[in-house]
Amino acid sequence: MRKALVLLMVGASLASCTATEQGAGIGAASGAVIGGLATGNVRGAAVGAAIGGVSGALIGSVAEQPGQCYYRDRYGRRYIDSCPRRY
Repeated sequence: MRKALVLLMVGASLASCTATEQGAGIGAASGAVIGGLATGNVRGAAVGAAIGGVSGALIGSVAEQPGQCYYRDRYGRRYIDSCPRRY
């Protein structure tokens, strides 16, 4: 019951956020859990939360731009450009 209540509260807190904020929040939470489980300490969870938050924010920012896609060039640099048209 307690876990369900916590999940409900987290879901409600993200309901009014933008896609970037939602992506950052979900990424940070997921990164913290994965980092904590992988290392077994708080430092790993903190690093995972930071990496997950940044990654989630990047993905969320692309979601706010309809018709725009996120790409990488052959050198590994990220850029946003128009998505290919579907016929």
